[in-house]
Amino acid sequence: MADDNKREVWLRGPLDGVPPLVQPVAHALLQARDEVNGFMFDFPEILLWVKPSGLASPAFHLQHLAGVLDRLFTYARGEQLTQHQLTKLAMEGKMPEIPYSVNTLLEIFNRQVDDAIKQLSETDELTLTDKRGVGRAQLPSTIIGLYTHAAEHIMRHVGQLLVTAKMLRA
Repeated sequence: MADDNKREVWLRGPLDGVPPLVQPVAHALLQARDEVNGFMFDFPEILLWVKPSGLASPAFHLQHLAGVLDRLFTYARGEQLTQHQLTKLAMEGKMPEIPYSVNTLLEIFNRQVDDAIKQLSETDELTLTDKRGVGRAQLPSTIIGLYTHAAEHIMRHVGQLLVTAKMLRA
């Protein structure tokens, strides 16, 4: 069984309590968490806000990973973003007066993944094609569309984070 944790998440089997149709989304989010936490372990704090060759900083990607999950899962619940969420969105990539540490940003991301998995576990599969509006313009989507986009968007930024962090470590 020890080898199970070395496998990619989707090859570790079904997740208890998560409906079958949203298992791939949960697997992707847990895979992202594994990769981000593994790669950012012992990442030098001094490099967190550096933008190599004009790329987004590792701090931006960590903020964005958590923010995207929060926002897209809010829309999936049929809710609009709060002022707090909009403020956090505006602050993504901007160094706060008291800069976050790598560990703090990882804790925020990990907590958001936990919240997303909880929401997935509470999802009624019969509602997955229910329509949902995105943003102020209420652009058309569905619950499954939002969940799927969250998973693919997260993985896209995980890849960008890993490349950027690797460049900075070098």
